[in-house]
Amino acid sequence: MRSKTLVFQKPLEATFVEEELPEIGPDMFLVKTLTTAISTGTEMTAYTGDFPEGSRWADYIRYPFRAGYSNLGEVVEVGGEVDEVKVGDKVVGYKPHSQFAAYRKGEFFVKVPEGVPDEVAPTFSIAVITLNGVRRADLKLGESVVVYGLGPLGLFTLQFARLDGARPVIGVDIFEGRRRLAERAGADLTLDGNDPALVDKVREATKGRMADVVFEVTGNPKVIPEEFKVLREQGRMVVLSSPRGPTEFDFHDLCNAPSFVIIGAHNMSHPPHETPQNPWTMKRNCELFFDLVLRGEFVVSELITHKFPWHEAPKVYKMLFRERGKTGFVILDWRG
Repeated sequence: MRSKTLVFQKPLEATFVEEELPEIGPDMFLVKTLTTAISTGTEMTAYTGDFPEGSRWADYIRYPFRAGYSNLGEVVEVGGEVDEVKVGDKVVGYKPHSQFAAYRKGEFFVKVPEGVPDEVAPTFSIAVITLNGVRRADLKLGESVVVYGLGPLGLFTLQFARLDGARPVIGVDIFEGRRRLAERAGADLTLDGNDPALVDKVREATKGRMADVVFEVTGNPKVIPEEFKVLREQGRMVVLSSPRGPTEFDFHDLCNAPSFVIIGAHNMSHPPHETPQNPWTMKRNCELFFDLVLRGEFVVSELITHKFPWHEAPKVYKMLFRERGKTGFVILDWRG
């Protein structure tokens, strides 16, 4: 059996390649893709090639690059040693934009409960990343939060922060459309990142106390120093994005003197297994996300701004390159 997979052959060139699927062994199962979500952060960095030579980005992104890591599929074949799934189950996993995907026993996947829409399920990857970042911030009830960058990561970050008890939760972005999406997602206040009065408006919204926690979700290394201006002394800066290059940083002014705490929050900081000290693995965070969706406590469908049939993907990336700031979640439909 053959399967078409989306590949970035080089920067700004997305094409489909046809590949032979592996034989499904006793410790494997095969899914037919239903929907995938485009990561408008990581994937667009790979699509554009906009990262420094010699960086960890350069180690990760090597062309030709198989794009995508947010896949919902239906199980169509199960090896004899696999007992976690059966034919007909829906699962999500870190698989590419491809017609079919093979899983080996022990590889990450989560079964999708009935009632979670097919368009919502592949956003699990963004939920897992952001929920881990919010946990690492160690938020307390009533602390104030400012989220810089209101793409998919930022839209989920502000929701998890609110669920964790943060008040107010303030979203910042230079694009008005994304600020409107953040309001749908429950932001208490949204601000234009180019507003010269931004710091004063945060001060007013927090009764003069400034933000207890700032989440950096823009991925733009040049704006990070400005984000510290809304953070109170001894506040926490959580780098939830993967910035594309170095930031000019004065450790005295932006760390030592105000005693800021700077926290990295890459997805790989999840614990590999549940422990009494930290039970929140990728799988458990994903299961919680689906529970919140089913209970109507988390906004997703209203944040999906674009849906396309899978075969239009090369055109979709060109659109995102031109209009990235005007999109929320972007879904590819493989069911046709």
